[in-house]
Amino acid sequence: MPDHAYRLIVFDYDGTLVDSQYNIIAAMGEAFTACGLQEPTPAAVRQVVGLSLEAALEQLLGEEAHGDLPRVAQTYRDTFLSMRLQAEFEEPLFADVLETLAGLNAPDVRLGIATGKAMRGLRASLERHQLSGLFVTLQTADRNPSKPHPAMLRQAMAEAGVEARETVLVGDTSFDMAMARSADVAAVGVSYGYHGADELRRAGAAAIIDAMRELPATLAALAPGSATASSP
Repeated sequence: MPDHAYRLIVFDYDGTLVDSQYNIIAAMGEAFTACGLQEPTPAAVRQVVGLSLEAALEQLLGEEAHGDLPRVAQTYRDTFLSMRLQAEFEEPLFADVLETLAGLNAPDVRLGIATGKAMRGLRASLERHQLSGLFVTLQTADRNPSKPHPAMLRQAMAEAGVEARETVLVGDTSFDMAMARSADVAAVGVSYGYHGADELRRAGAAAIIDAMRELPATLAALAPGSATASSP
């Protein structure tokens, strides 16, 4: 039996399990430049990682350039696919991810993903890191409404056959925390991702971890269905 009360642990992907910011920033810059637009700053791109591509571009482009959205979106997809096919492409896992996932993958616990990636990109990354068989439910932004809508979590819970009080989300953005709150699911924020710890707390994080290896102990300290960690 696990030493925590959760039967389903759902992870965000970019910024939580993999450090993909440099590829996303590069692809976004190339897409904007190819479409004759001023490329966004790295900080602006990091702030929208986790949203669906279209939702992210709505924020980056601004209302005056919304007409460019379909063209920029397709250019970004083409650019990122081309990058992913290059031999030098890297999208490294954060420290301790493999060991922590292996330790959490118990008979009574199911693992899932809820990400702003499209399914094709997620499957390619999981295969690259030899994680394809680890997760029982994969929820992506091309098959669900974008975060912070709770649809991804609700679908993950339905596929895993668990209730909200038995589920916890682990993510690095305020969008993750807000999605969890909307789905009545506890949320753990990771401070090493793309939104800061204070922002995660304001968005509803029940706890914050500074490294993935801290997750098992943090889950053990969380009260099921609670928005705050239990006292030590």
